[in-house]
Amino acid sequence: MRNRNILSIVIIVLLFVIVAFVSPKTPDGETPQFGWLSLLPPLLAIVLAFITKQVLLSLFLGIFIGSVMLNGGNIFYGFLRTLDDFVVKSVADTWNAAILIFTLSIGGMIGVVGKMGGTKAIAEALAKKAKTVRSAQIVTWLMGIIVFFDDYANTLIVGPTMRPLTDKLKISREKLAYIVDSTAAPVTGMALISTWIGYEIGLIKDAYESLGIQANIYEVFFKTIPYRFYSIFALLLVFIIALKLKDFGPMYKAEKRARLTGKVLADDAKPMASDEITKMELKEGIKLRASNAIVPILTLIIVAFFGLWYNGYTYSEGVNWYDIRTCFGNADASVVLVWASIVASIVAIVMATSQKILSLGEALESWINGSKSLLITCIILVLAWSLGSVTSSVGTADFLVNAVSDKLPAGILPIIVFLISCVVAFATGTSWGTMAIVIPLALPLANSYVVAGTGASNLLIATLGAVLTGSIFGDHCSPISDTTIMSSMASASDHIDHVKTQIPYSLTAAGIAIIGYIIVGVFKLNPIVSLVVGVALLVGIVHFFGKSTAEEDLLLEANESAE
Repeated sequence: MRNRNILSIVIIVLLFVIVAFVSPKTPDGETPQFGWLSLLPPLLAIVLAFITKQVLLSLFLGIFIGSVMLNGGNIFYGFLRTLDDFVVKSVADTWNAAILIFTLSIGGMIGVVGKMGGTKAIAEALAKKAKTVRSAQIVTWLMGIIVFFDDYANTLIVGPTMRPLTDKLKISREKLAYIVDSTAAPVTGMALISTWIGYEIGLIKDAYESLGIQANIYEVFFKTIPYRFYSIFALLLVFIIALKLKDFGPMYKAEKRARLTGKVLADDAKPMASDEITKMELKEGIKLRASNAIVPILTLIIVAFFGLWYNGYTYSEGVNWYDIRTCFGNADASVVLVWASIVASIVAIVMATSQKILSLGEALESWINGSKSLLITCIILVLAWSLGSVTSSVGTADFLVNAVSDKLPAGILPIIVFLISCVVAFATGTSWGTMAIVIPLALPLANSYVVAGTGASNLLIATLGAVLTGSIFGDHCSPISDTTIMSSMASASDHIDHVKTQIPYSLTAAGIAIIGYIIVGVFKLNPIVSLVVGVALLVGIVHFFGKSTAEEDLLLEANESAE
């Protein structure tokens, strides 16, 4: 650990010296061009997070060095602008502020539900259906798919609901966080009705109009789904791993530890939820009722669902109330999630007091303790958003996109676009930002091949699908992505352990997605062929490279090693 800290200090000092001397000085009002230096803020944050496991410090230093760059290498002004131009403005953003309130409110609701025994009751009820490690993982996967309408709601409902059960069955927190994360953005991004669809359709509409193409944009969105290879393969990989009860890479070690020792967290882990919620003690004599968890959670889902419809209809002009897809697309999800979490919290408090399980004071105290457990998550989210603003200001994504030549064979265009989207999303931690940057650049390029008659007719759709799913790669596994952070928090997992165990699986899905784009791009075959080949490869990889995590197999392996 000491060597790691020394290495980190050396890296930080060297980078700040480099930035102070080579940052471009430009007149006021002009935007400097940083070139390769634009990679420093996200790279510093990511590398330091892995070396030191200090996520807060790593994110802050990433913001700091980017701010120093934007201020001509002046460290003093860079520090001040880090606080006022980036951190404060991130909190002041209405969307971000609403997400913070939502997160704290969800924590409060979980605190009340846990204190009145609802969480333990639902875990015991699920245990009757999911009595094995295999069935518990599959049930968690199914829950993630069912809560399809918003990725934030998905993570914050599925994680806390399933955590008591997975802990009981000795499933590692890393595995729970992986399942939760893999059924959040990959599901919501493809859902026909979700908080994402309006944003995605809006970007597609603008791109098509700029190209002079007349099309039914919702139909275009629908056509891209078979080309969303990464999202589809990431979802299927979770199911295959759960079904075959095999893992590989760091996840295998985490599962082996949990299964043999009962330790769902590593000894040096720093879970993203504090003891207020994970070690909450129940009052004696409480009758456990699953309804005490189910009713607040269903309230959250129902209010969020109808709230998205109501918000999108009320605040949009010319939208018919029965056009649910358009209403969902136009809704402000951040506001609706606040409505849902507050209403669900009120329902939980009323249930606790009406059943005389808790007094009003005890219920409110439980709500506050639950909110306190997610304070660290809120701080990390603010820093992640601030780093996103910094990477946008220094032009990280623009540099990465422009670094690739546009003189490419038509067949490999979807592959290149997918890789660019993955890299940009991983480096910036935002899928929406990646979509907004890459789509306006990638679609005109794809259309030029189609117009010139040198590309397949489905090249435009394939390229669009590659951008939309490649962007989710970063949202799925980048350590500075808010969704990845929230998955760690919802599962009470160590954030860096979650990222380290998940990346091999993400890279596996991404590698097979590339093969899928070779099939549709180079060989010009139907995407169904890519999907069939991809599923076969996933099964083969898990079968031949995965190791059994069944407890009896792990015990046998341990005994053989001891001998």
